[in-house]
Amino acid sequence: MNNIKNSFLILFLISTTLIFAQDKFTLSGKIVESASNETLISVNVIVPELNTGAVTNEYGFYSITLPKGTYKIVVSYLGFSDITETITLDSNITKNFSLEESFENLDEVIITENVEKLNIKKPQMSVNALSSATIKDIPVVFGEADVIKAITLLPGVTNAGEGSSGFNVRGGAADQNLILLDEATVFNSSHLFGFFSVFNPDAIKDIKLYKGGIPARYGGRVSSVLDIYQKEGNSKEFHMNGGIGIVSSRILAEGPIKKDKGSFLFGGRSSYAHLFLPLFDIDNKAYFYDLNTKLSYDINDNNSIYLSGYFGRDVFSITDSFENTYGNTVVNFRWNHLFSDKLFSNMSVIYSDYYYGLKLNFVEFDWNSGIQNFNFKYDFKHYVTDGFKLQYGLNSIYYKFNPGDIKPSTPTSGINPFKLTDKYAFENAVYIDAEHKLSDKLSLSYGLRISSFLRLGQNQLNTYQDDQAVVFNNDFQIYQKANPTGSESFNKSDVIKSFANLEPRASLAYQLNDNSSVKASYNRMTQYLHLLSNTSSPTPLDIWTPSGKYVKPQLLDQVALGYFKSFNDDNYSLEVETYYKKIQNRIDYIDGADLIANDAIEQVILNGEARAYGLEILLRKNEGRFKGWLAYTLSKSEQKTPGRTANETGINNGNWYNTAYDKTHDISLTTSYDWNKKWKFNANFLFQTGQPTTYPNGQYTYNGINIPSYSNRNEDRLPAYHRLDLSANYTPKPDKTSKWQSYWVFGLYNVYNRRNAASITFGENRMTGTNEATRLSIFGIIPSISYNFKF
Repeated sequence: MNNIKNSFLILFLISTTLIFAQDKFTLSGKIVESASNETLISVNVIVPELNTGAVTNEYGFYSITLPKGTYKIVVSYLGFSDITETITLDSNITKNFSLEESFENLDEVIITENVEKLNIKKPQMSVNALSSATIKDIPVVFGEADVIKAITLLPGVTNAGEGSSGFNVRGGAADQNLILLDEATVFNSSHLFGFFSVFNPDAIKDIKLYKGGIPARYGGRVSSVLDIYQKEGNSKEFHMNGGIGIVSSRILAEGPIKKDKGSFLFGGRSSYAHLFLPLFDIDNKAYFYDLNTKLSYDINDNNSIYLSGYFGRDVFSITDSFENTYGNTVVNFRWNHLFSDKLFSNMSVIYSDYYYGLKLNFVEFDWNSGIQNFNFKYDFKHYVTDGFKLQYGLNSIYYKFNPGDIKPSTPTSGINPFKLTDKYAFENAVYIDAEHKLSDKLSLSYGLRISSFLRLGQNQLNTYQDDQAVVFNNDFQIYQKANPTGSESFNKSDVIKSFANLEPRASLAYQLNDNSSVKASYNRMTQYLHLLSNTSSPTPLDIWTPSGKYVKPQLLDQVALGYFKSFNDDNYSLEVETYYKKIQNRIDYIDGADLIANDAIEQVILNGEARAYGLEILLRKNEGRFKGWLAYTLSKSEQKTPGRTANETGINNGNWYNTAYDKTHDISLTTSYDWNKKWKFNANFLFQTGQPTTYPNGQYTYNGINIPSYSNRNEDRLPAYHRLDLSANYTPKPDKTSKWQSYWVFGLYNVYNRRNAASITFGENRMTGTNEATRLSIFGIIPSISYNFKF
């Protein structure tokens, strides 16, 4: 602990020596929304005379150090009226600002990242941000606003198709995305197996997706970071808003605990389509519900505390024979402390739990599994000078993995209790990030994360000859499970295996002129957790497992280069990026791998490698009655596992093969049009190359049974995916001044009724004896209607 304190002291001494000798003073404070006191993220505080400025952090705090003098300060944020003040800076000044909504431009809040000219200069790249208003305008299935569906309309982001869980970023797997809700890890982002996301748009304040150039404060995944912050709640007056749809409804309440000091937020959602199934003599059920909560309190000008939580559950049952329950629980206590006008800190104590349960009444047993973690974070942001900022901190996470626990559900059950071995791990990291403005045209961001992972003791761990849990059968040219030579037992405090990695990050931006820049980035990241799934889309039954004696951590190296331009007074913007990334130790599965209830998972997996590269283009129209964006991605995502020796064939003969989420072409067009005050129309069109799959290329007969033979892994593809969605927002009384306000949303999903293939299976027609292919489609055209209100 003394070493950590000494490290921070050294960092502080180094940073203070960088301050110029001339007289300089600091302007700092918070920026909030005037109507609610909700802090605002990424607000620009601009000093036009010096062509410089600052941006508020995740908690609405800003700090800028300037030479002594008198300056015009412009506070600018899309959707809000600008504030311009003249300030004489002859001492350190704390100045808070309250921004008022600009109702004429409120609907123009489309994407808030990389729009202002100031952001052309920032070295951060490969980041997209969406506002809650934009997410609610995007047409989706059943009319339920959806965060995950919205981000798949951005370049470099896809998913495995309709009714699939998770999302894929730049050719990465769904488990390679770090999903944070108020800094707490969410392990499953989907409701009802992918039809909805777990995030309530009414409760969300800020969403950022990091695809590359990821800052050192983030770690633990190798593909992306989806960072979501909930609102704090209105500390001035009580308000409610919500919506009623065909299959689900939501409501959110917020108000002051103590006016201008503390606030609460409570939001809930639930689906109820299953209530109508008995009308059709159907006893099945499929529904979800979730709760969002947050308490915020400003103790004084330098201290604020927050307590936030999320609880969600999905229930799926078939008559009385089967019931599936799963969901996330997260709780986070945060303390913001301002040491000085230049040093801001945030401490977080977080609990996260993902639970999966099955009740199999027809065989009379219950199954429970899940993953829990306890997380401690302490982060500092140090505004050293106007051109030099530091961010540093530490992070420790304790994990408990429950792979599965089987219990008889009745006294007469013939099932014996069976418990898969619990696993434990401890992940630690320290990091430092620097943002350095070298000149008016050149800015750098660089940092280092030092991570370690301790695989802790468990009751029983198999041992194998030469530590090889998978063996190669030379006679049959296949991989098989190795027979254990024995087992070892450990105490929970014992360390079975330890890992340590250096994760450097760097990015730069060079400003070509006032409206354009080029940027480049490099980052290395390490992932110590692995999701065991041999399907293209994760399912709740998939199990997370830690790195250890037989499973190595994944290591990513990614480089990216981009060109960014805003034109026509920021009405339009263009982003072009190309990237290449390589991943070591990506898990691959031997043919016939059985992952369910497997207490020796090391017997069916091998360590391979993966790579992905591509080109992303994003063209946006940010203002006016007609707004939207066009995104295009050209990419390749591959994986291979060569043989460990010259005699082994490896997986797929050791050759590269397409990952299940490889999409060569991905095009999405998202638009909105304000026809008048009452009507607003929205549309999006998607086209994607078909998902990789493996088709049979022949068959042979054995004992009178036709047995198919298959081509190389993922050599074939499903048909191309495309669809058009439309929606219309109708506000009956747009000029209404009373507190109750409402609007209707009418939607059509998949307008031209495209039967996109979720899968194609091959079999023998029992009537004719001929082979046939069967296409499975999830959705055709789906109308929706919802009523939304606030007061």
